[in-house]
Amino acid sequence: MEEKWWQRSVVYQIYPRSFQDSDGDGIGDLTGITDRLEYIRELGTDTIWLSPIYKSPNDDNGYDISDYQDIMKEFGTMADFDRLLEKAHELGLKIVMDLVVNHSSDEHRWFVESRSSADNPYRDYYIWREGKNGAEPNNWCSCFGGSAWEFDSQTGMYYLHLFSKKQPDLNWDNPVVRDEIFRMMDWWLQKGIDGFRMDVISLISKPEGLPDGEPGPNGYASFLLAANGPHEHEYLQEMNRKVLSRYDLLTVGECAGVTLEEAKSCANLDGSELSMVFQFEHMEADFHPLLGRYAEQCKDLPKLKEIMSRWQRELEGVAWNSLYWDNHDQPRIVSRYGSESEEHRERSAKMLATCLHMMQGTPYVYQGEELGMTNYPWTGIDQINDIESLGNYRDYRARGYMTEEEGIRMMRQRSRDNARTPMQWDATSEAGFTTGKPWLPVNPNYVYINAAEQLRRPDSVFHYYQKLIALRRKMDVIVYGHYELLEPDHPDLFIYTRSYGYESLLVVCNFSEREQGYKIPEKYQNAEILIANYPEPAPYGTLRPWECVVYHRT
Repeated sequence: MEEKWWQRSVVYQIYPRSFQDSDGDGIGDLTGITDRLEYIRELGTDTIWLSPIYKSPNDDNGYDISDYQDIMKEFGTMADFDRLLEKAHELGLKIVMDLVVNHSSDEHRWFVESRSSADNPYRDYYIWREGKNGAEPNNWCSCFGGSAWEFDSQTGMYYLHLFSKKQPDLNWDNPVVRDEIFRMMDWWLQKGIDGFRMDVISLISKPEGLPDGEPGPNGYASFLLAANGPHEHEYLQEMNRKVLSRYDLLTVGECAGVTLEEAKSCANLDGSELSMVFQFEHMEADFHPLLGRYAEQCKDLPKLKEIMSRWQRELEGVAWNSLYWDNHDQPRIVSRYGSESEEHRERSAKMLATCLHMMQGTPYVYQGEELGMTNYPWTGIDQINDIESLGNYRDYRARGYMTEEEGIRMMRQRSRDNARTPMQWDATSEAGFTTGKPWLPVNPNYVYINAAEQLRRPDSVFHYYQKLIALRRKMDVIVYGHYELLEPDHPDLFIYTRSYGYESLLVVCNFSEREQGYKIPEKYQNAEILIANYPEPAPYGTLRPWECVVYHRT
């Protein structure tokens, strides 16, 4: 395998709105990020993924872009971005931008022109259809609740929006649209950025004829029907040929609904499309079979292990994995699969990090994950900002799927806002995030979960992440080793091996607060302990609550 720089990298994701506010308006900004770059370098990550910073009316917190070559006013100016990029490169950090080109904002000049008349030159930049039998062109639902079609009285037709009605889908079947997007991408690359994370890129090619889908309680079924269309690989290969192949980049496609076979094409090691993909299958292992994300968690560790192991096994030597627990769209992993208790929170955070970072692929660390940040204790729907959470809450309430009390409980468990509360820097007012009123409330536990406290303490979650990242830098067995799952049906233990040449690892993780019995395979009984989350080894044959141990043998 030809080694690529991003195979040994660890990426740190920043949600700019919530990372660091430099001017007291309660909203994070580019200057705030620049001021914190040394922190990211100290952690050991070498690449930063910035969630969208482009000009936007903020219907979906920046994922609705009105100008791809300008900066959102709340975040600063293009000069601020240039300073951020320059300082990052001086510190040896790379910058990966979020590319949102399945849809734009309805305030983008392309859409303003497109909706003005049916014969406007920009009309075919978007997906317009006549109604059918006095209703929408098909039965697709939006991922944010309601129909995926919006009637526009100016021309008497509907436009498609798989997300908010203010996020009309671009028509990638129009070659002029593709060329516009490719020119914009090249403009950013010429500025010196180091890659793209591509938002919902698996949706750019819609199925021929836009057929009806199976009715369901939310828009996820429509989302899946629209994914992996007939020209997806053709368009990605064109993007690669015309733009990406001219630079040495990290490119990762967010590909909800992607199958293993699709991923083998999108992230193939011949480099003809993308470096890697984000798949969602492991994120859906605890979804409700009918209601999806917004229902009581259905934790099933054997199911999670089967999914993650299948992706490890099937992509080996063919394509490259991305590894993540947290991001801006997911609740905090400690609250999801770990423990929020004072006794076990840090230990479970370290265990979850170990389980992920010892696998093959490029790990992603979402801001605050390295501190073991948790979900927010929401007490009312009026506290929620996220358009997806609110849209699905209203939809489910109208259909009688949940009461208000159940809805609030779901927000505490599932809302995307759990990942978006401000970064917890220290124990001062508003966690050191802002001198003003933050756009989302700071989690009350910032007084004891914060970066300043953890930087001072050698046994903190932060320093444990440092160790994991440093191990990946120097050990080929972590980067390239063959993966094999052990004990697939155990309800609480996640155990696997990695092997590369004469080296091998045994990774043992207890996903429960109960003590577990486990006999270490004879091969590893005298092996060195590479890393563990308890200071001393457990008695032989015992795993303590949330314990993890990595054994190393040569």
